This record gives sequence, C-alpha cells and structure tokens, in this order.
Amino acid sequence: MAARGAVVIDADVLSRYALQPGGEGLAEVVEAFGESVLTAEGALDRAALGAIVFSDPEARRRLNSIVHPRVRQQARALREQAPPGSVVVEDIPLLVETGQADRFDLVVVVQAPEEERVRRIVEDRDGTEADARARIEAQATDAQRAEVADVVLDNSGSLEDLEARVDELMDRLSRSDRGGLIGRA
Repeated sequence: MAARGAVVIDADVLSRYALQPGGEGLAEVVEAFGESVLTAEGALDRAALGAIVFSDPEARRRLNSIVHPRVRQQARALREQAPPGSVVVEDIPLLVETGQADRFDLVVVVQAPEEERVRRIVEDRDGTEADARARIEAQATDAQRAEVADVVLDNSGSLEDLEARVDELMDRLSRSDRGGLIGRA
C-alpha cells in the first residue's frame, strides 16, 4: 500500500520505538516484569518477554497497558502529519483485540491458514513451534477478524500473490469514495 502512495503507520514499529533502551516504556516494562526481560546490552529481550506474556493473560494485559497508549499517541501524531487527502493505513496486528475497528473507514484483514503462520514464524523469525502456537492462541481468531473486516485478503500464497491482491484493492479504492483511514489487522 505504501508503494501505491498510502501513508502507512505500523503499530509493530511504533511498539518497538516505545520500548527502546533508555525510554520510559522500557523502564515500566522492567519494573513490571523484572530485569530478566533485558538483554546484556540493556535492550528488550522480546523472546523472554514473549515467554511471559503469551502464557499469562494478566501479564499480557499489563504489557498492553504500558505499550498501547504510547503506540496510539505516536500513531495519532503521524496521522496528523499526513498530507491532506492521503490514504492512511494503520497496520495494527491487534486491531480486533484492542477494539479499534470502529474508528476506521475501512478494515482490511490479511489472513493465512494457521499452519502457514506457524511455519512463517518458525522459519522467518526463528521462533519455536510452541511459541508460534502460543502467540496465535493469544490473538483473535480468524472468524473474529473476518467479522470486523470490510475486505479479507488471502495471504496463503507467495508475497507476489498478496501484492497483486493489494494492487487490486488499491485500484478499487482509487475508483471509489472508500479512501481515508484504513485499519489492517
């Protein structure tokens, strides 16, 4: 979508920024979860934190209460900086879980079968199968995501296949009045 001129605001990138070394967000995470979530260099050890929060819903809620307000504040600032008339896409993996779907003009959900998601986490992100399944289990179901979607894009094939579907969607949007603020889960 960015290649087609959209302003893309990536919640994952913003969450990493919110938890950068030396920042208030990381200090709050360490206060909540202990020094074991830090690397030897003082950065966030995402795997260690993930092992805690993806097996404990209360810990996940605590982490989200630290990270999500910071991400939303940064996203708001970026939206306000977008040129007038821009298509603004917020890429929010936890769109459904955080109840934000209603604030978008259009919600696009990109879905792949669970086994493909597990494979991608294991092969592309060096995760374990158990960690991948714990993350998926902690998130909204495909049916929950589809329920809030205006558009569901199939991502079970290659990156080129997905890019073709995105191009088709962007073409449809450019021919309609459905521009504006797009949420993507």
